[in-house]
Amino acid sequence: MGGGRFRGSTGTLSEINIVPLVDVVLVLLIIFMLTAHVMEFGLEVDVPKINRTKDTAEILPVVSLSKEGELYLNEKPININELNDQIHTRFPKSKVVYVRADKAIIWDKLAQVVSMLGDGKLALKLVTAPDEGRRSK
Repeated sequence: MGGGRFRGSTGTLSEINIVPLVDVVLVLLIIFMLTAHVMEFGLEVDVPKINRTKDTAEILPVVSLSKEGELYLNEKPININELNDQIHTRFPKSKVVYVRADKAIIWDKLAQVVSMLGDGKLALKLVTAPDEGRRSK
């Protein structure tokens, strides 16, 4: 017969069966599609909702310092020497005082108010306005 070839043989088989490859790729695609949502957002936790109560300026003491150095307690002029007594009288349950000061105020006036409130055993919180031009990144 010659050459060691079998009868009817046309050479080596060089075709690749891609059906199993397509099956594996489709299974991997389905798995990826199902897990992509969890990978993108992490764990989904439904946190409880609460009702927030906000304090108003009528209840809390607000000390204001004008540009000229004038002192106000909730929009009423007050003497710095009467500040602690008036706060304890008008707001007996309050332990916190909000201080609003003009940005052009002389530091000495603000330091005197802070010292006076510290002597009265009151916690101090400074009121500021957000800077709309600057955004945190």
